[in-house]
Amino acid sequence: MLFFFLALNNSYGQTITTRAKLDSKSIVKDATGSVYPYSIWPKLIQTGEYSIKNDKNGEFLLYRLSPEEIAVAAERKKAMILNMPKPRSSDVFKDGTKFNGSRITDINGNKFDLKNNTDKVYVINFWFINCPPCKQEIPELNELVKQYKDHKDVVFLAIALDNVSDLRGFLKTMPFNYNIVGNGQYFSQKYGVKGYPTHLIVGKDGLIKFSTVGLGANTIYWIEKTIKEQLSI
Repeated sequence: MLFFFLALNNSYGQTITTRAKLDSKSIVKDATGSVYPYSIWPKLIQTGEYSIKNDKNGEFLLYRLSPEEIAVAAERKKAMILNMPKPRSSDVFKDGTKFNGSRITDINGNKFDLKNNTDKVYVINFWFINCPPCKQEIPELNELVKQYKDHKDVVFLAIALDNVSDLRGFLKTMPFNYNIVGNGQYFSQKYGVKGYPTHLIVGKDGLIKFSTVGLGANTIYWIEKTIKEQLSI
């Protein structure tokens, strides 16, 4: 779980002062002494409006950033992302190569034909429910879906390893606005996906335009950048 703490620190450009390990078992309180469960405090951090530090008793204190601190954090994050190199590509999805697509159906019965790409940009995410970085990135991925909701030629697919029943239960508490595909082991095995999350973007010409494994501070930036480039062609 130390990875998750580092991802929060890197992704939001905030300095989280801590000497102890911050994980799902940590006790996180606010200034009034109210305890925030693990299902809540990471989501608050992800808004960019909160941060965490050790208090004088060695416990974790959740506090709200001032408007000035939020603005500084946002500018720091933006500058950091722009100075970072492009994320390393997945070993199994090579940029510029033809994507060997399949016909696929999501949990709501919507069908997608990636085998015969018809001038659509496919934004694909391989993930599973018990993957901490997979869950951490969902709010930002949802923002991408919202941003491109009027672009019918951009299709968001999230291929999950989990069964449909478990996915429906998960989505009740944590909405994920991609088109969710369940029982995705077949597709992960077909493409040799072993790291999660794995992101993949296929252009209108059926060629792979971007891929990466894991969640880095600039992952979402490069997904959005690649979508914009494909729409401008």
